[in-house]
Amino acid sequence: MTPEAIERGTEWLARAELRPTRQRVSLAALLVGDGQNRHVTAESLHVASRSAGETVSLATVYNTLRAFCDAGLMQEVTVDGSKSYFDTRMDDHPHFFWEDTATLTDAPADELEISRLPEAPEGAEISAVDVVIRLRRR
Repeated sequence: MTPEAIERGTEWLARAELRPTRQRVSLAALLVGDGQNRHVTAESLHVASRSAGETVSLATVYNTLRAFCDAGLMQEVTVDGSKSYFDTRMDDHPHFFWEDTATLTDAPADELEISRLPEAPEGAEISAVDVVIRLRRR
């Protein structure tokens, strides 16, 4: 990893006042080090970290991603109720889920219109609306 990527990752952690442990800094550098947004699974981030020469367990990757979400640095997008993707882009936006490659990409938010939502049941409030558009190649 480049010094610039490590610096970006460290600054990203500092914004959320997260302690910059070695593992957090290396994973943050992989996630935001080049300034691009990412959609990762814990498994794909684990593979990327191993490829970068980092020795971090899959359990640590899961725990670190959860800490990043809890700190407001990332959001979790669940597909099919079982597969979690972690997104570094924090504004409200829809996603495309590509079924053939099991990848998640951003969909154009300006093309999405939701004109009305159902009323939340009594005693509840809507906390978020996640839009995942499943795609199959022809």
